[in-house]
Amino acid sequence: MSPRIALDRDSSILAGPGPGHNRLHPEVPPVAAIDPGDELVVDCRDGMDGALRRAAPDLAGLELDANHPLTGPVAVRGAQPGDVLVVELRALECDPVGSTAVIPGFGLLGDRFTEPFLVRWDIAGGVARSEQLPGVAIHGRPFLGCVAVAPSPELLVRATAREAALGATGAVVLGPDPHGAVPAGGAVARDGLRTIPPRENGGNLDIRHLTVGSRLLLPVGVPEAMLSLGDPHFAQGDGESCGTAIEVAGVATVAVQLRAAADLRFRPTMPAYEYVEEPATGPRTWFATTGIPVAADGSNRDLDLHLAARNAVGDLVDWLVAERGLTAEQAYVVFSVAGDLRVSEIVNVPNALVSAALPLDVFEG
Repeated sequence: MSPRIALDRDSSILAGPGPGHNRLHPEVPPVAAIDPGDELVVDCRDGMDGALRRAAPDLAGLELDANHPLTGPVAVRGAQPGDVLVVELRALECDPVGSTAVIPGFGLLGDRFTEPFLVRWDIAGGVARSEQLPGVAIHGRPFLGCVAVAPSPELLVRATAREAALGATGAVVLGPDPHGAVPAGGAVARDGLRTIPPRENGGNLDIRHLTVGSRLLLPVGVPEAMLSLGDPHFAQGDGESCGTAIEVAGVATVAVQLRAAADLRFRPTMPAYEYVEEPATGPRTWFATTGIPVAADGSNRDLDLHLAARNAVGDLVDWLVAERGLTAEQAYVVFSVAGDLRVSEIVNVPNALVSAALPLDVFEG
């Protein structure tokens, strides 16, 4: 029988953390232990700690300091620094309600959207629908947005320093902060890494291909690896452009294998993954817009993928407004949960080209 780590998926981690945490630090104590080869069943809160499910439509008073609540850590017996942990998603059962939000100032087009917009999804039969998006149906491709092992003490110091240096330039960086930290108090709350960015030890990867059958390879940095899981997504487009996917709570089943350092021909410095392409059910029509790195003032930036992506998604939003009659906020959400950002070329100096592609079968009728 697979070990089960259970918690109340509807409660905030701040109300009663149970077997969970929301900071990454080598001193977070394990809540369970498994052997390599074991299968593990884990309850996961949604990545917003239920804040969107509890929020008013105008998101008044939205508090996000508890993001992302992770279940674990789980000690993997025998794992040592230099090894690689392999985490295979066997199943992900999503709860029947989900949320997506446009949060002013956040996301790829955060400066364009100054008003909040909240979409509540009802999920049944593998499809999500919402009263806020009539005529739209999103077929599920569930995956875990956050999978991490504990950072080594060296990575903790290195990541803290480089992110602080970046923050000093005016970039948006969430540094260590004891407010809302779980566990509360001590070195973990004071020095623990926030979970929003991905790093060498994994974390908030938000890779939509990590669906059932995928294998995620994580470089082990501490004894027993200390594996944590969370942030289930029912569906998400490549890029998660508005900053949120269809955020859900759920129950994940994973199998955990260990590749010993002595047996490795290749050890990734960052997470790597194997994934299975979804089986094609027939031809699928997409519409795509493109963007190059030309700013609003007409200046050209050198191979700037972020600017090119902003331009591509901005045009896709405008197309959905003009051709499908959506509001800009509705269009932004639809692309975030179902559309893909693709690097079409990155060598034709000075203009990288990014495509924003949306499958048209998300529209019913």
